[in-house]
Amino acid sequence: MIEHEAHEEHHYIHRVGWLRAAVLGANDGILSTASLIIGIAASAASSQIIFLTGLAALVAGAMSMAAGEYVSVSSQTDTERADLATEKQALIDDPKGELDELAGIYRSRGLSEPLAREVARELTAHNALEAHARDELGLSETVTANPIQAALSSAVSFAVGAALPLITAILTPAQHVVPAVAFASLIALAGLGVASARAGGANKLRATIRVVFWGAAAMLATWFVGSLFGVSV
Repeated sequence: MIEHEAHEEHHYIHRVGWLRAAVLGANDGILSTASLIIGIAASAASSQIIFLTGLAALVAGAMSMAAGEYVSVSSQTDTERADLATEKQALIDDPKGELDELAGIYRSRGLSEPLAREVARELTAHNALEAHARDELGLSETVTANPIQAALSSAVSFAVGAALPLITAILTPAQHVVPAVAFASLIALAGLGVASARAGGANKLRATIRVVFWGAAAMLATWFVGSLFGVSV
């Protein structure tokens, strides 16, 4: 007799909570800091001004990303909790109506009336609130928002991303800062695109082209503004 091993698929959805925040933070850290440095360097600013600009962008950006992620994800969490509280009360006030509603959801997904009602009864008996949270509201532990995790992921990834153009600017003579920072940042953005696509199971080429295109556009725009309004410092 041939025994078959249990088929186990590899999914990525459990990473969505921190991956989105980390990718956003790193991308913003590289791009916003590089763009600021390029804009200031294009205005013929001194090496000291370029360094201070980059350092201020790193610190302020990391704190801003942490605060923004925490507040926005906390708002999402509050909404989820409010919906769960509403559903919990509805199960107390009208259990039959909630059972009918759950059975209707399963019928709409292709189950026959008897089977849909049987599934609804079984899941209600097991954990009614969990069943309604998952199948009516679309909530589950896998994708539930975590404010602290999102805030830390964004802040750390922003700081790491911002450090690259800043270090490049520090190690490069002032007259070569613009091309050096632009080149290093585009390479980093391409690497980020590949890494995030791999972590999320997405198409690597599409993710890389997307992030590099918008990165180049942002840096070109700030270079143009710096050149247009530049003054010697």
